[in-house]
Amino acid sequence: MIDRLNIIVLGACNSGKSSLINLIAGQKVSLVADHAGTTTDPVRKVMEMPVLGPVMLVDTAGFDDSGVLGEERVSLTEKALEASDIAILLVGENPPAESHWLKILEERKIPVVKVVNKTDTGRDVPAGCIGVSAIKGEGRSAILEALSRALPADFGEPDLLRGLVKAGDNVVLVMPQDPQAPKGRLILPQVQTIRALLDKGCNAVCTTPDRLPGTLRALSSIPDLVITDSQVFRQVKDSLPEECRLTSFSVLMAAFKGDIDYFAESAAAISNLKDGDRILIAEACTHAPQTEDIGRVKIPALLRKKTGANLEIDIVSGKDFPDDLTPYALVIHCGGCMFNRRLVLSRVSRARAQHIPMTNYGITLAHLSGLLPSIIW
Repeated sequence: MIDRLNIIVLGACNSGKSSLINLIAGQKVSLVADHAGTTTDPVRKVMEMPVLGPVMLVDTAGFDDSGVLGEERVSLTEKALEASDIAILLVGENPPAESHWLKILEERKIPVVKVVNKTDTGRDVPAGCIGVSAIKGEGRSAILEALSRALPADFGEPDLLRGLVKAGDNVVLVMPQDPQAPKGRLILPQVQTIRALLDKGCNAVCTTPDRLPGTLRALSSIPDLVITDSQVFRQVKDSLPEECRLTSFSVLMAAFKGDIDYFAESAAAISNLKDGDRILIAEACTHAPQTEDIGRVKIPALLRKKTGANLEIDIVSGKDFPDDLTPYALVIHCGGCMFNRRLVLSRVSRARAQHIPMTNYGITLAHLSGLLPSIIW
């Protein structure tokens, strides 16, 4: 399994960002108009691209947009950089603003492909830039090649299964089908894990916690690995032979999307929580909370039970995440399956810079179950 390449397109108002997006996509993705301000909030298009594979193209408002709404739009553009793997910067329209944004991209270590649009009007193309005419459909292959060259060296790493299995291994996946499970389908981390196992030539056996003992008896040997929902860590661990290796979907996501070493280190902060401490729980997706929601109900209850402390719990979801984390004693993030790795790592970097412990759901539940030292990742 690989992460989806997030490509953001930046430029001044009316520089042709939306037309360029349509050129790259090979189809009409963004609305194009002659007047400024057509694109307000970032517009995202998920698709498969030749050479690049799975990508998300992000169209943005002009970075020289003005007025109160303009400032808000530019703020949304800057926030979108947190998830961006590569930036396409349209140049030649507003050099001072372009220089400012180039500096921002350099500070964030985001590779940049500089493009001069509207070459059909006779524009010069400086060295280091790619000339295109989006309106005439010219220059697409050159941009795709430049994007391929600009790919970060470590993009697509690490592997979801990180060498935990090999071809021919028998892997049991324990997936509760409780009220929190979506009706008629599996949650994304489960689907991604099954696909990763199949790609590696493993034998994936799916079961539920109550059926796990029978599943184990039906196998001719001890599974090479068991991957469980983190909420049933203890139940599953107690059903397994001592030598059986165990991890969880959320722990795998912690290593694939984030910084698992920092997550594991930060889990120790749970033991030091005291009355009045504030905890931030961050969910990547926005959903209608269930009665026994893991982030909003179960983890807060377990934290209060474990520590005996009167804790204050704040919850954010989607792209909401505070710039200032200093009011918090601990940040607990979900698995991040709806985010790309760069966005999760940008949040980890913010926590590290402010010296705030940050962990994730799976690591938290393993710690609260007393199983963290025996969980593999």
